Amino acid sequence: MYRVLTIFLLAAFTLSVSAASRTELNANIRAAITELKTNPAADELAQASAGMLVFPKVVKGGFIVGGEYGKGALLVGGSIIQYYRLASVSVGFQAGGQARSRVILFMTPAALEEFRYSDGWEVGIDGSITAIQFGVDKQIDTNTMRDPIIGFTFKNKGLMGGVSFEGSKFWKDGDPIPKKLAAN
Repeated sequence: MYRVLTIFLLAAFTLSVSAASRTELNANIRAAITELKTNPAADELAQASAGMLVFPKVVKGGFIVGGEYGKGALLVGGSIIQYYRLASVSVGFQAGGQARSRVILFMTPAALEEFRYSDGWEVGIDGSITAIQFGVDKQIDTNTMRDPIIGFTFKNKGLMGGVSFEGSKFWKDGDPIPKKLAAN
């Protein structure tokens, strides 16, 4: 039943979310990174990270059964090396809709490699993310800075609670970017 709901909601979000061109997606990714770096602690973490997974717009909605969907990219050394999709399904008391940006920082090479070479990485099963929401958690303590994977949520638009990454699944979207193109 859970898989059927996942497939149904993924198909619905895929049809309802407009397909942005890669050029537009790249511009939105760069804008999200710029916004993330307006927080000095987040900027420091981003600079120290082995890689960052950026989803400039994640759409979440639901009424009892909910889901979220977004497109983004993995950056290593400041260059996009792979595009990704994010999706999740939830069941429970919920109502509303929201769009927001999400950035996941891989603070260690091991955490980055585990993510990159997985076949459909799922939060809570393949790894856990320390979640931080701008506007609520402006301060980042030294314990957070030691976590191998840190996730930021910001630019919330709409009404729907929760910043959890739990249950989010990430898939590669297309082939890896060739190294000579990734530098651009």
